[in-house]
Amino acid sequence: MQSEPPEADPPKHKRRSFQCSLWSLLVAASMICGSSWLSNPAARADDSSGATTVQLPTFGVAVDADGVLSIKRFEDSDGKLRAERLAAAKSLLPGNLLAPAKLRKVSLVALDRALGKQMRHGQPPDDAMLHLAGLQRLKYVFCFPAQKDIVIAGPAEGWVADPSGRVVGISTGKPVLELADLAVALRTFRPGGHRHVFLGCSIDPNPESLSKLMELQKTVPRSIAQSDRDELAARLAKGQQKALGMADVRVFGVPANSHFAQVLLEADYRMKLIGIGLEEPPVKMTTFLSALTAPPRNGLQRWWFTPNYDCVKVTDDRLAMELLGQGVQLQTEDKVIGPDGSLLDGSGQPNKASELFAQAFTKKFVEISRQAPVYAQMRNLFDLAILAAFIRQQDFYTQSGWQAPFLLDESSLPGSTLPTPRKVQCVVNAVWKGNRLLSPAGGGVSLVPDEALDPKRITKDADGDLGRRRNSLARAPADVWWWD
Repeated sequence: MQSEPPEADPPKHKRRSFQCSLWSLLVAASMICGSSWLSNPAARADDSSGATTVQLPTFGVAVDADGVLSIKRFEDSDGKLRAERLAAAKSLLPGNLLAPAKLRKVSLVALDRALGKQMRHGQPPDDAMLHLAGLQRLKYVFCFPAQKDIVIAGPAEGWVADPSGRVVGISTGKPVLELADLAVALRTFRPGGHRHVFLGCSIDPNPESLSKLMELQKTVPRSIAQSDRDELAARLAKGQQKALGMADVRVFGVPANSHFAQVLLEADYRMKLIGIGLEEPPVKMTTFLSALTAPPRNGLQRWWFTPNYDCVKVTDDRLAMELLGQGVQLQTEDKVIGPDGSLLDGSGQPNKASELFAQAFTKKFVEISRQAPVYAQMRNLFDLAILAAFIRQQDFYTQSGWQAPFLLDESSLPGSTLPTPRKVQCVVNAVWKGNRLLSPAGGGVSLVPDEALDPKRITKDADGDLGRRRNSLARAPADVWWWD
């Protein structure tokens, strides 16, 4: 892309130039190659204007027939749609499911048995099964070998679908755990399966696109007239958008056409949009764009979500596990883009602005997830994956005599029914900040649940509280798979 030349030799007292730093590419979302910023001084500016962002009220993801992933927004300005859905939910759910519970218990063995009964009668799972009786966070798992049972527990309440279709608690707005995600997690860590499974997603620009971007970088002039700076910003953004084109979506460890995978992709993509100023942060926080004070070197800043692996407490007999803390952190590191568009190891030291953004997202994760439920959904998936890995590691299947005939069987209980995402449009932002033009073109999610179960990371039940909680747990009434 060639930029318009500056004004023809203006008088010296009127001559003002602008420095553009072409900082690209933050192609939203890559767990493997992350997000990158190419740095190249080009034109100097004497004033600035900040990024303009629009807060989207309710988000979701969509995948079209060609496998193109996109973020959708849903409006409900007067709250009418929510009111209608609340009324419908309250009329359909029994009162004991509507009421909030500090600790709702779900027997995995009894749930699997109830699913089998439904299917033998030609019925699909009911709404309570699909939403795990309204569980909003997985806090505990208990094994009872003598009773041949495995029980999970956590806070719960009645649920309703928001305008995007995301299922959340009626009063808290916190996302509800879903049967399909539990099934995917258990199948990923099925008995006898691969050890140290690596789960996650990556949205990768291809090397040809990165090469085109670097060629575009060379065309940016070193100085421009003040009157041309807005036009240059627009042309630069358009040129980068064209150079980058569509990025490849990769999902590993879980089926790409599962709800599990699409939550990971949405959370990662939207985190990148926040970082580059294309989505308003849900809370007051430092973003990558707001923290930049100087151009990063010609390199790549990776951002990716991982669990906080120091999140597991267990009893000495390993029959009880508790998940601790917020469970999620945002990490960052440095990469370098080679002349051919390949990605090379950098110094390993992230740019300061990138580091501040990662620290802010981690520190405020609980606040962020309250306002943007997709991040709480992602955390719940981390919890489910660690749960499934723990059940397999401790061989709860043998201890409880449970073969999980329905939860482990894709043909009986399909968990991979959504369109498969294959491509996503790289996004670009171009704004003036101080005397430089910033042009980020908008990571990933990385999860190795077995790392959380490393003996060096596990917290022991030193005070015996977890063991006492297991031993005092009220047992389920006969033929009931959930109870308070």
